[in-house]
Amino acid sequence: MTLSWKLVIDSTDAPALADFWAEALGYEVEDPGALIEQLLAAGHLPEQAVTEHNGHKIFRGLAGIRHPEDPYDAHSGVGQGRRLLFQDVPEAKNGKNRLHIDVHSEPGGLDKQVSRLEGLGAARVEEIDQGPAGHWWVMRDPEGNEFCVA
Repeated sequence: MTLSWKLVIDSTDAPALADFWAEALGYEVEDPGALIEQLLAAGHLPEQAVTEHNGHKIFRGLAGIRHPEDPYDAHSGVGQGRRLLFQDVPEAKNGKNRLHIDVHSEPGGLDKQVSRLEGLGAARVEEIDQGPAGHWWVMRDPEGNEFCVA
């Protein structure tokens, strides 16, 4: 039996990091606005738990993105497939990530992909050359999380 899962990434600005990764991966930012309105109206959610980002109500400190072809719950906006959830934490990133995302470029398109990601706010860290096995770039997202582009 397979299990449902999502990758949760600690952040200091969840909505901004979700915007970066949605653009980087071609994903969609989730819109929990309808669920938030229902929870507020029923008194199940305090106003201070909600903020606004890009014209949408969101849960303060949380932002999710989902693959555009995967199913999602239209009421909550939550993806039911490939999904990343960014959650704000009080402590800063400390050390190297033990888990990271690999972004694949089209054949021959590594330089173009790396430049595109830099335009979104990523930074190059190191080029890795494996000779005949190929090469890739280690990069950092806007909050310093390492990822690879191959």
